[in-house]
Formats: sequence, structure tokens, C-alpha cells
Amino acid sequence: MYAARPSRGVCGDICQPLIGFWHMVQKSPQEVADYYMREWNRLQSDGYQVYYEIRQRFNAEKSPLDLLFLSRTCVNGLIRFNGDGEFNNSFHHTRKGVDPRRFEKIVFDWHEKISQIRFLCGDYRETTKTATKNDIIYLDPPYENTRGRYYGTIDYEEFYTYLEGLNKKGIRYVLSFDGMRGNKEYETGIPKELYVHKIMLASGNSSFKKVMDKSREPVYEALYTNW
Repeated sequence: MYAARPSRGVCGDICQPLIGFWHMVQKSPQEVADYYMREWNRLQSDGYQVYYEIRQRFNAEKSPLDLLFLSRTCVNGLIRFNGDGEFNNSFHHTRKGVDPRRFEKIVFDWHEKISQIRFLCGDYRETTKTATKNDIIYLDPPYENTRGRYYGTIDYEEFYTYLEGLNKKGIRYVLSFDGMRGNKEYETGIPKELYVHKIMLASGNSSFKKVMDKSREPVYEALYTNW
């Protein structure tokens, strides 16, 4: 969305704190920047226990601002939830997190870019039900081989039926859905009749492998289009 810079658009997710965060960037960017600076300074002065205090608070209250802080200070920025929807990644001890002065500039940059975007919390079928042939839908669901790491679940057979419905309506979509890590390909088995092109895009090295065994494996993400 940031790169495409549409004149207007809709963004949706089932994670309420995430959508709440984007509403705050739209409406009160200074509050977002001030919160981050306050908690970041507290982390530097009081130590890593601040991170776990905020994680516990987020899991109890689901504050959008606490989710922001965790995402900027957890291990390699990997946002992970357990089966109960609780944030469960650990603190990144060798990294301070984004400097608050730099972060404030980023917040106000995004504040400007998303002024004409509607952010909706809900199922993908609900957030895209008003789409027409004049729109393009970008979809980034949890990949089939990553069950349990993300917020919520998805029925993949229902998702394939949804894609079939977009094809019948002539609505264009772009889908990030699987890919490769090293020499291992993570095929999801998406029916070939649902898409026209599959493009493999280099996206850096695997953060997961870096954390788990200190190795580097190149990652390629698959991008599917129906036109």
C-alpha cells in the first residue's frame, strides 16, 4: 500500500489491536510517537523486564500501542502468537529497538500516506465484499505451513473457493502465499486453474533460521496473480 500509494483504499485484518494501531497513526500520530519514546526510554533505563511487563499487559488488555512496542523490540521483529492469541516472542537482548526520534519521522510519514485509507477489522471476505472489476485485491494470509504462529486461523478450502469467486467476477488479485527457503520449496497446492502467473521474489534471508541455528538461508516468496 505504501509503495502503490492509491488515491483511496481499504485495508483489513482480523487482529483488532493491529487495526487499532493504524487508526491511531491516522488520527493521533503524536500520541503514537510519544508513547514509543516514553516506553523506549524506560526500557533503556530499567532493562529488559520492561519488555515482559508490556508483553503481559498486552496479553491482558490488547493495547494497539503495546503491540507496536513489542513488534519493535522482540527477537528479529518476528510477531508470533500462541493458540490463545497471546503474543509469545521474546525480547531481543542485543538490539535497542528503533530510535524514537527516527520512529517519530516514520509515524508522520505513514500518517500522511494513509489519509485516504479505510482500516477495517474483520474476515477477508467481509473487508473485500465491496470490491469491483476496477479494484485490485492484495492478499497475504497465513501460509499453510505456518499453522499456529499467527493471529487466528484460516480455512484453506474456503479460501480457494473465495479466489474462484473473484475469478468469476473478473476481480484482479495478487496473492502472497508460499515460497522457498534455501533448497526447500513450501508448495501449498493452490489449484492451478485459480491463477495465471506465479512469480518468485527474493526477500532476504530467513529470520527463523538465523534465530534457531545461526545459519543463513535465502528466502523467496511466491506471488500469484489471476491476470
